[in-house]
Amino acid sequence: MGNPQSTKNPLGASVSNPPPGAVSLEGMHSSVNVPLSHVGFWKQMLAYFGPGVLVSVAYMDPGNWGTDLQGGAQFKYGLLWVVALASIMAIFLQVIATRLGIATGRDLAQCLYEWYPKWTRVPNWLMAEIAIIACDLAEVLGGAVALNMLFHIPIFWGVIITGADVLLLLALQRFGMRAIEAIVLLLVATIGVCYFIEIFVLPQTQPSFLEMGRGMISLKLSSPGMVYVAIGIIGATVMPHVLYLHPALVQSRKFQRDDESIKRAIRFNTIDTGVNLSVAFLINAAILVLAAIVFYGKTSVTVPGGGVVAFNDSTDWIQAANLTLAPLMGTAAASMFFAIALLASGQSATIVGTMAGQVVMEGFMRWKIAPWLRRLITRSLAIIPTAIFVGVRGANNVNDLIVLSQVVLALQLPFAMFPLLHLAGSRKRMGQWRPGWFLLIAGWASALLITAFDFYGLPDALKQAWQVITGG
Repeated sequence: MGNPQSTKNPLGASVSNPPPGAVSLEGMHSSVNVPLSHVGFWKQMLAYFGPGVLVSVAYMDPGNWGTDLQGGAQFKYGLLWVVALASIMAIFLQVIATRLGIATGRDLAQCLYEWYPKWTRVPNWLMAEIAIIACDLAEVLGGAVALNMLFHIPIFWGVIITGADVLLLLALQRFGMRAIEAIVLLLVATIGVCYFIEIFVLPQTQPSFLEMGRGMISLKLSSPGMVYVAIGIIGATVMPHVLYLHPALVQSRKFQRDDESIKRAIRFNTIDTGVNLSVAFLINAAILVLAAIVFYGKTSVTVPGGGVVAFNDSTDWIQAANLTLAPLMGTAAASMFFAIALLASGQSATIVGTMAGQVVMEGFMRWKIAPWLRRLITRSLAIIPTAIFVGVRGANNVNDLIVLSQVVLALQLPFAMFPLLHLAGSRKRMGQWRPGWFLLIAGWASALLITAFDFYGLPDALKQAWQVITGG
């Protein structure tokens, strides 16, 4: 719908301006000042650091935990290289997303609204919203399970409390983007500290760094079942909603539109993305390593009270970890740290999901409603289905909702990844800021590989999802 508005900067280059009256994350857009180049690298880096933190939580949400735990429990360190590959592909796609936002002054939803046929707006918006709801189903339930583990709160009420907590945290939006980034950074740090303690401090866990190194470089899927779990790890990697959100987040920085400023913004946001997604990789790797140390080679464990938890291909590993970490590691602290990390993961991921809902609603529909009401709507769309599911079916198997969410995400991913790559590779839209051939090839290869893995495992996932829906 029309061409982007352009102006000439002092250097004479044509730059794209945001559409009038339609900015991403209104109230936070251009709200963080960035210093001039002469202040030095680290002060500039500190100013730009933050959007990558918010995006990184999507790569260590409760949906990722199930596949990482399963991979370590069944194949020890054999799938560490898959976790690393998935993280590298995520970095490529998110770097491209930041470049699109900086160069065009638009988020992905706004780009699709303006530059794709009008009839695509509502379907794209609905698919993006459904993907956000699907992510939130697992994330909200993960937080609720953590509350149950820590305080014995029933899962149903844990879902309600989790939703209320997110609204309370998002009320801090009036304190600015930096406040939200600081909260999420604290939650991410909590996850990291908990896993550091579990793996390196508690005496029962002593990882073999030699075996871990072999797992990182042994690029093979030789054991039966490894391909399926690898598909799960890669399929849970890129979340559609953060491809919409990231180009909006980078616009929270108030940088000039001259060539040098845009170049600096691209540079520092690329570093921000790479560093934070590398941290996400380390946390995902730590989850897999913990499962490898504690669960690998075991077929069952006896829990206090005499009950036996059996491990097999259909094990819900989040629940299994909840029940068995304490007896296997000989200390209740193991379960406590696991629960705290899970709660931090669910809370941080739902904050990001709510912001993504705001971005796609504003970008595709251009609805002018109060920010608090918009947040209430997007939050309710996730809380209500989750509460109904838990109320009707119970929450004995967290994996049920994870299966459902992964099916929906597999169907939605191409509708986010491929338009992103199409627009980012357009000289007409990106001009001189179009990514180089290496980044474009890496992005397209990542998108094609992720989509292939998703759809390769889709028939089996659909079968499981149908069993979840029907109660079979």
